[in-house]
Amino acid sequence: MNINIYDILKKGEGISVEFKCAKNKLPKNLFDTVCAFLNRNGGTILLGVADNGTIEGVDAEAVQQMKKDIANLSNNPQKLFPAFLFDVQDIEFEGKCLIHFFVPASSQVHTCNGKVYDRSVDGDFILKSGEQIKSLYIRKSHLYSENTIYPFLYETDFVPGIVEKVRKIIKINRPDHPWNDLSDIDFFKVAGLYRKDITTDTEGFTMAALLLFGKDHVIMGAIPHYKVDALLRIKDLDRYDDRENVKCNLIDAYDRLMAFVAKHLPDKFYLQGDMRISLREKIFREIVANMLVHREYTNAYPSSFVIYRDRVETKNANKPHLYGKLLPDNFEPFPKNPHIIQIFTQIGRSEELGTGVKNVYKYTKAYSGKENIEFDEKDVFIAQVPLGHIFTDKKIDVTDNVTDVTDNVTDATDNVTDNVTDSRESQIIKIIQENNRISLTQLAKKLSVTRMTIIRDLESMKGKGIIRREGGAKNGYWKI
Repeated sequence: MNINIYDILKKGEGISVEFKCAKNKLPKNLFDTVCAFLNRNGGTILLGVADNGTIEGVDAEAVQQMKKDIANLSNNPQKLFPAFLFDVQDIEFEGKCLIHFFVPASSQVHTCNGKVYDRSVDGDFILKSGEQIKSLYIRKSHLYSENTIYPFLYETDFVPGIVEKVRKIIKINRPDHPWNDLSDIDFFKVAGLYRKDITTDTEGFTMAALLLFGKDHVIMGAIPHYKVDALLRIKDLDRYDDRENVKCNLIDAYDRLMAFVAKHLPDKFYLQGDMRISLREKIFREIVANMLVHREYTNAYPSSFVIYRDRVETKNANKPHLYGKLLPDNFEPFPKNPHIIQIFTQIGRSEELGTGVKNVYKYTKAYSGKENIEFDEKDVFIAQVPLGHIFTDKKIDVTDNVTDVTDNVTDATDNVTDNVTDSRESQIIKIIQENNRISLTQLAKKLSVTRMTIIRDLESMKGKGIIRREGGAKNGYWKI
């Protein structure tokens, strides 16, 4: 994660930045600020920094315990209610240890030790009157449609196994995650997907839960305009060369859109340090995730993901926080659907708020040779990522699924073969993360290849040290 401490220090304390001294234990009022940020517009917290911006540091021996304490307290409803999890990072800066975490604005009203806190330029303050608290609830309900409660939405309306799948991915990604030991209903409550509105006394699953887990027909019954149109327009600009009409839950929608990306956009050989990474995945996982998690789902404007010869363009219904162009160094991240975002973050499909835009800028020049990226926040959010020469290079055939376009490699056939294999290896890893006991036949069916191809891929991945087989053929499992 790219965290610019200089920028945070330069900005100084204010409505969205808080410094706290913390030598070897958490400050007593830390969660007052956490609660206030959740209830207002979100903000950044730096531990180990004095109010005036002086770097004091955190004892290196205490860092891990303090991070663990933050995780435990943020998941303790006696301390913070509703609970909310954060991505806490320790950073070395000017030879000293600091602890950093970003607190997004929440779609719910939170309390700390039973008190409701709000944020102003002067710091945190307690809301004492019923009118103040009621106003906060009303403001939240107007801002966040994902909080809409459906009293007659039940777990039987969710895709079978999808909640278990999500929880399993969280457990694989973070074995010590505080959600892992919760029952399903407690998981829904802690994740903000099942709630009670004290202003109306209505209780039930929310729109966020429906969108994340719902069966297709149930989603369409509640949100009939919901869909994402994925189009390829390389030859036929009036209509399309290929189309994927996505009307499923957001968990499966992400997979289908990323498969569309892998089908039609080439990848490129790229080394970060001594490790090969997929530029295509780095860029478009952010574009796809942002489309899904930041959309205003009460707006009937159609959502689209279109691959043109020179660019990828997405359009999305939006409830803008600010109007204008978003640049990596001059915008305040603001979540449109905080609970949907939180689930995507916990399963590794999106990063900390604001990091996605920076990643797109960071990797696009290496991918396409162009920097004319656009994120335009209006009532319709438009994102454009340039593709440069990708579809004009004579070595590229747009009917190929994936092609390696590196300048220093001349054998186009070998390039295609290598990249198809790399793309499939990434898919194999994701499938194994979800089901590490999957059979060769099932893998081949999921990836639409022969069983022998899967055997070759697995042997290659074992040779690279990516995976290994534990146990026998019948009772064993794959380990990443």
